[in-house]
Amino acid sequence: MGFGEEGRTSRRRFLAVAGTAALGPGLGVALYREPIPLAGMTRERVGPKRRSMRIGIIGSGRQGGAIGLLWAAAGHEILFSSRHPEGLSDLVERAGARASAGFPQEAATFGEVVLIAVPYGALPQVGRDHAPLMRRKVVIECGNPRADRDGLMANDAISKGTGVASAEYLPGVRLVRAFNSVTSRTVEEEAHRTGEKVGIPVAGDDADAVEIAVQLIKDAGFEPVVVGPLARAREFDRGTSVYVTGMTAAELRQALSLR
Repeated sequence: MGFGEEGRTSRRRFLAVAGTAALGPGLGVALYREPIPLAGMTRERVGPKRRSMRIGIIGSGRQGGAIGLLWAAAGHEILFSSRHPEGLSDLVERAGARASAGFPQEAATFGEVVLIAVPYGALPQVGRDHAPLMRRKVVIECGNPRADRDGLMANDAISKGTGVASAEYLPGVRLVRAFNSVTSRTVEEEAHRTGEKVGIPVAGDDADAVEIAVQLIKDAGFEPVVVGPLARAREFDRGTSVYVTGMTAAELRQALSLR
């Protein structure tokens, strides 16, 4: 079954989806409220206060769920989604009053920014079902193709570079590759750590979209490292020397020959 099933209302939906619009080019980084730390985190101010953003998450497993919890703690409004949103009630409860759950099409409609955190083999279906709903929106995609799980399409994506391949599956969106090179355990355990933070490599062709992703990486408690356009996302794909290493931003810049 694809990701486009319609209609049935989950008992745990707290949705208020009505006429949300995409972020237009040149809008820059949206503003949000002062972050609220998760248990065990120290409160940290980063620059000026900014308003909350609406973020839809397509794929709310360990990675999508962990990132969404960090963004909820930073004051953003989160809609977690899956094909079975009734199973997300615990995640919504942990995220707080401004979180809700729904189907993937609802997350695609709701979000000013959309995080796609599905097994890579599901990405073509996500694109077919939801790319029109995400047109001109900032979409952060963090899947990693694996032939043993995703079939032959994974080999094609690896050959092209995942950033380039993902852009083909998600036409019309303002795509950014990020969060694919860290494990969910790193997301859960290393966010907002003291000292040098874990670096998150970022690639995208739209400068404003990259800027928004950079701010959201900071909100999640990591340090962004902008690598370049989507074609360079292959430099932090699965199997590269920087993949799931937990490198700091300084170590990433050195490894990727960035200034």
